[in-house]
Amino acid sequence: MKPALAFRQPHYPQSWLDIPNGELIVGNINQVLSPWWAKFFGYHLLKIGALSDAINSEESPIKHQLTLSNKLANADIIADIDDLPLLQHSIDVCVLSHALEFSLDPHHVLREANRVLIPNGYLVITGFNAMSLAGLNQFVPYRRKQAPWNERLFSPMRVKDWLHLMGYEIQLDQRFLHSSLVGKVSQGPFSRYWQHIAARFLPSFGSVYAVIAKKRQLPLTPIKAKWQLGPSFEPVKVPSMNSSRKNNHKIT
Repeated sequence: MKPALAFRQPHYPQSWLDIPNGELIVGNINQVLSPWWAKFFGYHLLKIGALSDAINSEESPIKHQLTLSNKLANADIIADIDDLPLLQHSIDVCVLSHALEFSLDPHHVLREANRVLIPNGYLVITGFNAMSLAGLNQFVPYRRKQAPWNERLFSPMRVKDWLHLMGYEIQLDQRFLHSSLVGKVSQGPFSRYWQHIAARFLPSFGSVYAVIAKKRQLPLTPIKAKWQLGPSFEPVKVPSMNSSRKNNHKIT
């Protein structure tokens, strides 16, 4: 397995228009995530990266929603996505939309998001599935040098392994858009029929994935119930040999 660390500076897109069929991709992402926003509660929702800013989260009851980016002009916080200038356990929901494949060290990006996320908070991740028709573009000579296929793509299974190691519980793992995403993807009847058939019989090979994970944090010192505690040890008092001899002497 190739290391996740990139050996060159990735080119992070500043808009979905910079990605082939970007508008179609973000539309499908919004459709998949739409039922989940109402399930997230808290005070602060953080969208990490310029692409995350376009994710529609209007249905979320969290009113204070921020966007963090290093170049986006209308971002609320200007900073690197792998060095968040936020306090530990200060964010209720973090959104990382197509950020891991465009980062120099995706492990560090996840660790930073994990650091600022509160216990029982939610992490929303989307990206390109390496095990899909879109992932095959990395093996086509005239495509693998073009963005975004020249970046590192990760399978959802690998991303979930990273999250499991950090103690997350996976709430959603969905793959969709069974297409190479090269050229303009047709939206005609045949294309819709193919998407329906592929989603039913090839659900794991969708070109785009969405993963929602809940942060679990166990207490450092587990407290045992009182009925589980063992009885305290108390030695039995036995008369000494000297006292028994004295009693025998008095009897004689």
